[in-house]
Amino acid sequence: MNKVGQGFDVHKFVLGRLLIIGGVKIDYEYGLQGHSDADVLIHAIIDALLGAAGLGDIGQHFPDTDKTFKDINSRKLLRTVVETLKSNNYIIGNIDATIICEAPKMQSYIKQMIANIADDCMCDLSNVNIKATSTEKLGFIGRSEGVAAQAICLIETV
Repeated sequence: MNKVGQGFDVHKFVLGRLLIIGGVKIDYEYGLQGHSDADVLIHAIIDALLGAAGLGDIGQHFPDTDKTFKDINSRKLLRTVVETLKSNNYIIGNIDATIICEAPKMQSYIKQMIANIADDCMCDLSNVNIKATSTEKLGFIGRSEGVAAQAICLIETV
């Protein structure tokens, strides 16, 4: 059986934090505000995977009220979710995700993001697709106040 899930996340820019998206440190004057490392892309992917499996959302599994997850690397959270899927007899078919921001430009980082996510999800590089877009200067993203990401995935029972 195949199941589809979708995820969405958004974080606001703040000074004094690293900008980490897709597990990649991006050279930029702002980072993203959040309880963990605020990796907006990985958070959207986690929600897509959990949703496909009917296992709730990232906040249920890794609540921001739990100090264990304070400043945690979101790749660790993703690997935990992949193990949870595996223990529930699911494998990842594919992931397609979009980063939405005006700045910084993402193109030079996408190849490494794909490699990180494929590695964490124990799947082939060809099963992970990441792209980036802007909002043409519209809304809070267009004003460079933050970053959003959306993801869709297919999981399969084994």
